[in-house]
Amino acid sequence: MRTHHPTLTPNELAIMKVVWQHATATVRDVYETLREQRPIAYTTVMTMMNILEEKRYLEKSLVDRAYVYRPTRPQHQVVGQMVTDFVDRVFDGAAGGLLVHLSKDNRLSKAERKHIRRIIEEMDE
Repeated sequence: MRTHHPTLTPNELAIMKVVWQHATATVRDVYETLREQRPIAYTTVMTMMNILEEKRYLEKSLVDRAYVYRPTRPQHQVVGQMVTDFVDRVFDGAAGGLLVHLSKDNRLSKAERKHIRRIIEEMDE
């Protein structure tokens, strides 16, 4: 059995996003959704969903001769663990380094910067 690791590969995360979006999904459901975005083989999706089950991100049950997968944990929990893992690996656990990097990134909208300022101000109170 594979050991649990908080960081998902990009393909695993793409699959999990589809399953979270639908709450439950078959391999076919995930395959059809991902295929709209990029070329991918059905067998690749099936293999990756089995790996996600082994990693305990998904669980499956047999419904009308097809396996239906559901997430074992909510998206916010998995994403939070991935962010924590990223901060630990890249910024040696210092979240401030990530915030400084993001604050200098031009991809943040004015509204997002304002929201971050508000959160920081609330933390100081």
